[in-house]
Amino acid sequence: MYKIAKKRVLNSQVKLMEIEAPLVANKALPGQFIIFRVDKQGERVPLTVAGVNKETGTVTIIFQEIGYTTKKLGALNEGDYIEDFVGPLGTASHLGGYKKVAVIGGGLGLAIAYPQAKALHDQGTTVHVISGFRSEDLILLKEEVEAIADKAIFMTDDGSNGNKGLVTDALRKLIESGEEYDAVIAIGPLIMMKFVCLLTKEFGIKTLVSMNPIMVDGTGMCGACRVTVGGVTKFACVDGPDFDGHLVDFDEAMKRQALYKNQEQEKMMTGDCKLGGVLDA
Repeated sequence: MYKIAKKRVLNSQVKLMEIEAPLVANKALPGQFIIFRVDKQGERVPLTVAGVNKETGTVTIIFQEIGYTTKKLGALNEGDYIEDFVGPLGTASHLGGYKKVAVIGGGLGLAIAYPQAKALHDQGTTVHVISGFRSEDLILLKEEVEAIADKAIFMTDDGSNGNKGLVTDALRKLIESGEEYDAVIAIGPLIMMKFVCLLTKEFGIKTLVSMNPIMVDGTGMCGACRVTVGGVTKFACVDGPDFDGHLVDFDEAMKRQALYKNQEQEKMMTGDCKLGGVLDA
């Protein structure tokens, strides 16, 4: 059992938790992830490690209450326990050797991008962070990002923060103004990452994306997390989650991501688990 040491509401949809998991905290690196279960009957859900504190032995996760399990996790409070918290899983991001990097975070993707941006900042890399949200009230980690970014740009779909547009609008403007990046790191919705990659390919800029497909065991055995990269099948849980964005088949990934939408909606309505019994309410 793993104790929830801290809980913080970031906006109406997103929560942050610090979980007591000293073995994971001691090993986890930016780009890696964990898989948790709320209880013994619960499904296995992957979440990227948003930060670690080796002194307290805690691992930070940030999640959106979008499905049955994340809503159940969000209902727990400090002092409560969850059943499983396994990790670190996946391959850590390779961030060495860069002088200037643009880090792009779309929505909740900023929570995944932030630890990478911080690691780049800590090693002396110039970091520009561009993030996109639907509206100002949904913006995450603004103070944290501004503390480590040499340039921080927050875009909103509705312009409610005075900066209307897409992350690609901001990135194109920076590139065309003369900014030269060794790499771009894009993390967020598949459609956002696809169009970031189309833009950076136009300018010949190396681009890394973080893939979060359907996942079950997290060890490469089930094959559920397969993605096509450069015409070759890769498993995001062991080969990734970071891949060369110019080689990823995003259209295929988006089709696979939508495969179980009907089942997810049914589960939200009924709480019925097809693997046996009814999930605890």
